[in-house]
Amino acid sequence: MELSHEFLIEDREYKDYDDFSKNCRIKTIPDFNFAYDIVDRYAQDDPNKRALVWIDDNGEEKTFSFNEISLESKRAAYWLSSKGIKKGDTVMLILRRRYEWWILMPALHRIGAIVIPATDQLLQSDIEYRTNAADVKMIISYDNPHIQEEIEKSMAKSPTVKDLVTVGKDIRNGWISFHEEYEKLPAEFPRPVGDAATHNKDPMLLYFTSGTSGYPKMVLQDFDYPLGHIMTAKYWHGVIEDGLHLSIAETGWAKSTWGKLYGQWIAGTALFVYDMNSFKPTKMLEMISNFGLTTFCAPPTVYRFLVRQDLSKYDLSKCVRFSTAGEALNGEVFNK
Repeated sequence: MELSHEFLIEDREYKDYDDFSKNCRIKTIPDFNFAYDIVDRYAQDDPNKRALVWIDDNGEEKTFSFNEISLESKRAAYWLSSKGIKKGDTVMLILRRRYEWWILMPALHRIGAIVIPATDQLLQSDIEYRTNAADVKMIISYDNPHIQEEIEKSMAKSPTVKDLVTVGKDIRNGWISFHEEYEKLPAEFPRPVGDAATHNKDPMLLYFTSGTSGYPKMVLQDFDYPLGHIMTAKYWHGVIEDGLHLSIAETGWAKSTWGKLYGQWIAGTALFVYDMNSFKPTKMLEMISNFGLTTFCAPPTVYRFLVRQDLSKYDLSKCVRFSTAGEALNGEVFNK
């Protein structure tokens, strides 16, 4: 069961690009909210449908069904609300490839809070600029000493930030443990009504540009934004129903929302997340082969490393679509 067809004016095979361009359009529904209308819908209609497969280099592995994502994001929304997060508040997530990102994103959507995904490459001045520009109320980070030290140094000039939260096991002084608190709470969070309800054009997601021509600029997306990435997932990444898709991107970059969350789940595929300490071509090929990935997206640099390996050692037969982004892919790499 995929839900993408419900948001397309015509869901069919297109004879050519002109036909696709003319007839394929996205439609929405009143007060569309990704958490309630996609995650919870799958949890209701197909609760055991696989949503997320997560593995890291330390041997930890987790698999979540849509029902589990639904329940855990409700629990997280309950916890966020208990910390004072409400509709319109901004929360920064610096989680790299931690699986909690796929719980906290829909949790914040449930509340109507504005999510700011951010990279762990930020320094003190970068964090100060973002917290003040966007009135950030909470920062949630994984337990990386470098980024957490930069966050701590920025707090003297970040007056709107009320709470620092870690999803990791190493709890620094002054930080709140997400898991210690939220795991004790009920998995309950009814869809808000009245003034607390979310609407299609309410702000949902905020990214900062790279700032190559001045200070980073804020780019705001509304609650209809996830629907636009049906095109990304279904017609570019070519994801398949009940498949397993990997986009190589950490969650601080915009590619994470259009490559490994919204459109992919709407189109009915599960997400594969490899929380790697560092990129190793042979390890990546093992992941594609051993887990039977069906679709894969990476920048050309990754492909240049992959094709240097002995590809005959790996079973890539289940992968029906390889795609790329970010720069031109040279012909030699493409052909190999």
